[in-house]
Amino acid sequence: MASSMAREAANDPRNCRQTRIGAAGVGRAAPLFLRAKGCHGLSLHRVIETPAVYRLVVKWETVDNHMVHFRNSDDFQEWRRLVGSCFDAASNVTHSEVVASFG
Repeated sequence: MASSMAREAANDPRNCRQTRIGAAGVGRAAPLFLRAKGCHGLSLHRVIETPAVYRLVVKWETVDNHMVHFRNSDDFQEWRRLVGSCFDAASNVTHSEVVASFG
């Protein structure tokens, strides 16, 4: 089953210095994403093998919804304000789409 939905994965190899503050910031920022054009939800994951590393996954209708519309919005600046102090550098962001799904 294929899907045209783009999934943004922001891998954070920086080890958030203040994990609870970072997770709380993502929670406070969720409405910023959810009201963005083309956003269909987000989730924050902790990497099991490296518990200090987190991955934010956002479902977008298109990559442009993320890279053009959201990234150039005031809400993106607010997102950075909420969580930016928690991190040492920029996240490694990639986009993917489902090409097959089973089960």
